[in-house]
Amino acid sequence: MFIDEAEIHIKAGDGGAGSVSFRREKFIPKGGPDGGDGGNGGSVIFVADSSKDTLLDFSGKHHWKAERGEAGMAKKMYGKHGEDLIIPVPPGTLIYDTEHNILIADLNEPGRKLSIARGGKGGRGNFHFKSSTNQAPRYAEPGTEGQERKLKLELKLIADVGLVGMPNAGKSTLLRCISAARPKVADYPFTTLEPQLGIVELIGDRRMVFADIPGLIEGAQQGAGLGVAFLKHIERTKVIVHMLDLYPSDNSNPADNYRTIRKELEAFSPLLAEKREIVAPNKIDLSIDDEALDQLRLDLPGVELFPISGASRAGVEKLLETLWGILKEMKDAEPA
Repeated sequence: MFIDEAEIHIKAGDGGAGSVSFRREKFIPKGGPDGGDGGNGGSVIFVADSSKDTLLDFSGKHHWKAERGEAGMAKKMYGKHGEDLIIPVPPGTLIYDTEHNILIADLNEPGRKLSIARGGKGGRGNFHFKSSTNQAPRYAEPGTEGQERKLKLELKLIADVGLVGMPNAGKSTLLRCISAARPKVADYPFTTLEPQLGIVELIGDRRMVFADIPGLIEGAQQGAGLGVAFLKHIERTKVIVHMLDLYPSDNSNPADNYRTIRKELEAFSPLLAEKREIVAPNKIDLSIDDEALDQLRLDLPGVELFPISGASRAGVEKLLETLWGILKEMKDAEPA
């Protein structure tokens, strides 16, 4: 099950109370105060774990609490510190504070960690409060409370290339063709019901991550089909591959389908619509001549096309090398 949003409540551990104690030993009847300090409470720490790919762990557990610190003891002994609560999340997780409506963290790199709620501080024992005027203090500090927060977690998959297009455009077939991912493929629309990731290996230890986004249709902004619930997962991608079915089963016009998807992308996010795009007409293996492809070129003047076949791999290598070149160009342009 693919879960990309969750709301949870976290509570860091409270600090342990300081101890009120007096030294009582043989021949030392008035040894003075010796109450130890309480231990600090554990903090709540989120870490981006590459072995996680959804927020499923949070679907049935909404309250997460770190261990509290133990109270101080006699003979100036400190209480044990509470252990931190480490919560693993998929890379690409955004953490929002729902009460203040702010973004706290973006764990966009594997291994990145951040303390979201700090544990309470342990109270001081009565040993700290002795003085020349108060040689037997009967007071110790209570521990402070750990931070408490209501959070919203939102996952945006991290990929280099995002695949978009109408249902049955061949996105899943292409992903199966170029990677070890095995999304469902069938001859009916909406076979892909959730985003799929695939790692593409090229010669020379070159690697790209692809994200297959479930098919869009006209009116997706109003909830038609699967809506736009998964479009956020390509907001992080660097390049969009817009796949077109050259021979739609519903006899629709490929150029009109292209404009429909572009309209939905622009309505969802102007930033998303401005991303670098490659248009890949698919299923050229079904063609006897180039009539459909030539017509598409006439209908979409100025749009560079990379015709492919996910089934026969025709044109796929050229597409992948072009994508790699674009990604390398973008990386070289980034500030050091």
